[in-house]
Amino acid sequence: MLPVGPVVRHDGGMTAAPVSVTAATASVTAPTASVTAVCRVSALLPDSGTIGVTAIDKRPVDGPVHVRPLGLRADVQADRKHHGGIDQAVYAFADEDAAHFAELLGREVVPGLFGENLRTSGVDVTGAVIGERWAVGGTLVLEVTKPRVPCGTFARRLGEAMWVKRFYAEGRPGTYLRVVKAGPVQAGDGVTVVSRPSHGVTIGEAFTGLGPDRAEALLAAVDGPDRLRLTDEVRGFAEKALRGRVPA
Repeated sequence: MLPVGPVVRHDGGMTAAPVSVTAATASVTAPTASVTAVCRVSALLPDSGTIGVTAIDKRPVDGPVHVRPLGLRADVQADRKHHGGIDQAVYAFADEDAAHFAELLGREVVPGLFGENLRTSGVDVTGAVIGERWAVGGTLVLEVTKPRVPCGTFARRLGEAMWVKRFYAEGRPGTYLRVVKAGPVQAGDGVTVVSRPSHGVTIGEAFTGLGPDRAEALLAAVDGPDRLRLTDEVRGFAEKALRGRVPA
């Protein structure tokens, strides 16, 4: 195990907390960070999409909630073709990004409004590296997998004109996570980044568009020391970026 020093956040600030990482990962610390709300479905709502209902209405719950490989206990997804599954077991969104959208929209973005399971504070969600792992509370370990891609259901939920386009333009998508180690989570739990792959490609980069060099670094990490496990969608982003490379 390697001792590590401070880390610069996505917003340019710097915080430090001593952690250790394995030699196969880049040196990293986590900022002083926590879960500020745990959300799961409150009710299935009627929706004009192809499924007819949506489970996007997430609300904060009190006390610990167990998280398993397919997500939070008692949470559901109505459209299981596009939502849920092992690589999208948990959706996290930052308080800091919610504040940004609240200013943009002129209204409060309460926990769960964007359909997130975890609202966090002090976690650089947009700057999270694909494949980095978070220890949450005393047992739960999650791995960053892919950015949230806005859909029609999300747009109808917000009731904002051109919402998908506007959400893309802000470049703050939140992240999906897979469950590495199951365990409980509750508001107030600490979040520590315990490992970070050396390729360095972030959720924000994958969301706004990878350049060929970044795409190449991401794909190389699959067979490299990090043994990165990419979702089909993120692999598709990278392969598309490489196809668009202009020959030297």
